[in-house]
Amino acid sequence: MSPLLYSIIATSLISLGSFIGILTIMFQEKLLSKIIFILVSFSSGVLMGNAFLRLLPEASKELPSELVYEIVLAAFIFFFLVEKVFHWRHCHKLNCDEHVFGYMNLFGDAIHNLIDGIIIGGTFMINIPLGIAMAISITLHEIPKETADFGVLIHAGFSKKKALWSNFFVKLTIVFGSILGVLFAESIQGFVWYLLPFAAGGFIYIAASDLIPEIRKEEKNHASMLSFVMFLVGIGFSLLTKMIGV
Repeated sequence: MSPLLYSIIATSLISLGSFIGILTIMFQEKLLSKIIFILVSFSSGVLMGNAFLRLLPEASKELPSELVYEIVLAAFIFFFLVEKVFHWRHCHKLNCDEHVFGYMNLFGDAIHNLIDGIIIGGTFMINIPLGIAMAISITLHEIPKETADFGVLIHAGFSKKKALWSNFFVKLTIVFGSILGVLFAESIQGFVWYLLPFAAGGFIYIAASDLIPEIRKEEKNHASMLSFVMFLVGIGFSLLTKMIGV
């Protein structure tokens, strides 16, 4: 299959993750909170692992190391700016303290998904295994995020049906983004190599500013240790997929 087809299939599957909000209906809140807590810990390790073990080494093969670091820093600043301007939020619990209007949340998600899609499409143009690893990383981060976003929309007055379908249609922007990523890679020379440190900077930002602070709030010793173990497991998962060529 072509990189474009891989990109469309991967992002289409990710789009279906928007229906993860159904979990908030099926499971008890206490049980779901535990599941999300474990997944957030694991996904933070995967994001960090893929950034430092896969994306940055790959980018350093084609770009000067100094330039790679500068792009990572620029990406970190960019994602921080996007979060502030578009209220792109990364709440990873069921009841968020921050009250964000439902439609603003959807608009921020659309920007977020478009960027994710461009990253996925671009990395599939480098090689298929790297594209798959990128899609897995984004999927793991999206699962707890989609659950929280569903709660935000319900809190904003959406019906359960409207919240689910609104999330889904907004999520489809990731498919459009993946197509753009492939087109950019084909038409702009060197685009994919600059995209890798940019994606790494985004992964580091998400893990460092949103995921890790969330799991650090856990004060119980056994739960705190579990979160650290799952973080290490996430890094190990990134290393394992690299070793086996996924």
